[in-house]
Amino acid sequence: MAGLGAAIFGCAGTTLGAEERAFFKSADPWGFILFARNVDTPDQVRALCADLRACVGWHAPILIDQEGGRVQRLRAPQWREHLPPLDEAARGLRAMWVRSALIGAELAELGIDVNCAPCADIAGPQTHPFLHNRCYGQDVESVVEMSRAVVDGMAAAGVQPVLKHIPGHGRATADSHLDLPTVDASAADLARHDFAPFRALRDLPMAMTAHITYSAIDPVHCATQSPAMLRVIREDIGFGGLLMTDDISMQALSGSLGARTTASLVAGCDLVLHCNGALGEMIEVAEAAGGLSPAARARAEAVIAARPAPAELDIPALEAEFQSFASG
Repeated sequence: MAGLGAAIFGCAGTTLGAEERAFFKSADPWGFILFARNVDTPDQVRALCADLRACVGWHAPILIDQEGGRVQRLRAPQWREHLPPLDEAARGLRAMWVRSALIGAELAELGIDVNCAPCADIAGPQTHPFLHNRCYGQDVESVVEMSRAVVDGMAAAGVQPVLKHIPGHGRATADSHLDLPTVDASAADLARHDFAPFRALRDLPMAMTAHITYSAIDPVHCATQSPAMLRVIREDIGFGGLLMTDDISMQALSGSLGARTTASLVAGCDLVLHCNGALGEMIEVAEAAGGLSPAARARAEAVIAARPAPAELDIPALEAEFQSFASG
């Protein structure tokens, strides 16, 4: 495994420019993430994935958010579009597994090998609309069951999951893309409810933090930058995998990008995620991030070792089955 830089970066467009290539080669990020701005045709996406990996000289992880509903970077007519996860979950576990296997097969065919799902946040009456229908259920048991179906379906296609948004985003009443949410529930209530799905899914290889302040545990720092919250994630929840921040450029965070990066890594995150593809910002993040710590490198190597081998999927049969859920 190469990828010694403690960052995951996006890129600006559908092809790489000379400056981007040079930067990625120098910064040596552990992985990359794609967005709608990076997507045109299947051949173009395959070529972009190959070019990104050529910059760093190895089969680096390439991530995407292909949840369904509002959050799906691959769109019709080239790719299937899906209902919001909360609507799909109403059709049952098998529907979620088949949907996830079909999503995974599409991603793998393009060279994308990590999907930022499952979303194990619990939907409630207070959950902000930006997140609510991206959730899988309104109680711990259903969220865990649906999350396992999503993970297993993607694994059948050879795609790895990213568990989000640890330790739980469901109580937030603000959109962390725009503001810093504060959750005032007691530590006991958080442990019993919000954190419980993540505890049940703690064996997953990667997770993404929530940019949320949990006032009962750390009233000053959001979870991404809180040593106290990172101890909760590692010790109480028991998550031992590779921990990345949510997008470091989101407005929930304050200060320069370099300061945000440093605070996140000092708190205990393994990797910083920067998504918008702005080269000047990426340079600042890379300089602040430096290389993977020894512990983070060991966790990153474990992720690569755990890459699932794809099963032999009968895609036409799965498509027909999936259509039966919609018509039934």
